[in-house]
Amino acid sequence: MSTVSADLAQLKSGMKAVWMAGDFGQIANFSAGEAESFVRRLEIKAGTRLLDVACGTGNTALPSAKAGAKVTGIDIAPNLLEQARKRAVAEKLDIRFEEGDAEDLPYPDRSFDVVLSMFGAMFAPRPERVASELLRVCKPYGLVAMANWTPEGFVGKTFRATAELVPPPPGVPPPVLWGDESTVRQRLGHGSAQISCIRRKMQMAFPFPPKETLDFFRRYFGPTKTAFSRLDADGQATLAARLESLWLENNTAKDGTTAIEAEYLEVRAVRA
Repeated sequence: MSTVSADLAQLKSGMKAVWMAGDFGQIANFSAGEAESFVRRLEIKAGTRLLDVACGTGNTALPSAKAGAKVTGIDIAPNLLEQARKRAVAEKLDIRFEEGDAEDLPYPDRSFDVVLSMFGAMFAPRPERVASELLRVCKPYGLVAMANWTPEGFVGKTFRATAELVPPPPGVPPPVLWGDESTVRQRLGHGSAQISCIRRKMQMAFPFPPKETLDFFRRYFGPTKTAFSRLDADGQATLAARLESLWLENNTAKDGTTAIEAEYLEVRAVRA
């Protein structure tokens, strides 16, 4: 195996471990409503062949299936897929969930009418490969739809604060560049007949104060849990202080709970 291939394999293994850490299902519960709104705006028709890339625990796959789509969900983390399968069974939905990589989708060209990803494919380390794969498996004049955190929004700020203390691997661009419209147009433009982007606000509400909300993310959100684990005691204290400050500054709740407005970019690209 070449050095480049070995480095990539190690990077992929590390990213898989990050998303398997904690229990992302606990986090996903708080964004399920926004996922339903995202899917509803796509106006999916019955019989639509739909691929949910980096599907996680099924937040977008389930409402897509309820809308009548024939859904396949793919993710790198088998523990998240297991949660998604259990949710689908509980709701009597026929969804195919498979382990796989957004940069190397195991499907023929032009297989799906809709290819979507919400806060998922944006984290893959090679965005150009992701863009190429999303377009490749989408049929001509089909739809590629994404929801991606913006650099300027609350989530983007927390990622930046974390990256200052726990830098990403060399050569891996910030995931939130998928939330920059000009970058999105550059990445998807070569295979799209039309691209539209709109900034949307997601209301993140948690039933505990900001410090406990941060503790919740440290326990259950893989990237946050992993970042803290890579720091010594002083580094953990510094990161905790920075993140808690962001949660406090952006919290609009006055009753001891946490309410944050988080911005994301909704992307729709019509495949050429």
